[in-house]
Amino acid sequence: MLEWWDFDDADEMVDAVAGDIQFIIESALDARGDALLALPASEEALPVLEALAEKPIKWKYVTIIPTDDLLIPLDDPRSHAKKLAQLFLTRGARVLPLAPDHDDYHMAGAAADARLRDTKWPADLVWLGMGEGGSTAGIMESADLEEALDGPPERLAVGLLPEGGDTPLVTLTKAAICEARTVMVLLKGAANQTLLEQEIEQGATSMTPIGRIFADLTVPVDIYVEN
Repeated sequence: MLEWWDFDDADEMVDAVAGDIQFIIESALDARGDALLALPASEEALPVLEALAEKPIKWKYVTIIPTDDLLIPLDDPRSHAKKLAQLFLTRGARVLPLAPDHDDYHMAGAAADARLRDTKWPADLVWLGMGEGGSTAGIMESADLEEALDGPPERLAVGLLPEGGDTPLVTLTKAAICEARTVMVLLKGAANQTLLEQEIEQGATSMTPIGRIFADLTVPVDIYVEN
């Protein structure tokens, strides 16, 4: 269920990952007539997203949501939904914002949860990255961390206020991620690979968000590492 893919060349990895996502989309279209993807909009993800947008896919049957997004206006340059829309709306895809316009991040999380229930969840693909301390998909140290990781299993999204009082955000929950038909992770460098290997080994005893997610993953997972 878990496969590692190592690359020494960044361009080769971009081509491989974009091609694999294309295959996931086309398989979903063949099986169900539509596809639902949860994608990051980080700087590391951008080259793959740009390559994916060039693929000859029936985009009008594809819905894309961010894996997480800040509670900021949609026209803010930092908005993940905006970045995804700039790439895929022009192709004909449907891009749904995850973070609705709410001042209260708890209400924003509840609204995002309701919005995702209107999609054909589970997602065909959830693409995860890994940040400092094993954070992933916006799930990080926060008073709301346990709500994201071990809240009600039917909850698909929650609001978080990161420690330190940074900008509130909305993210997919662990339950939503674990329901995906496929999960993929992109990493850079041997140190990050070692960290993820350690967290996977620790399983349910892991103290990091990504380790705790992996402890409950039962779907196919592809991990791409650029060395």
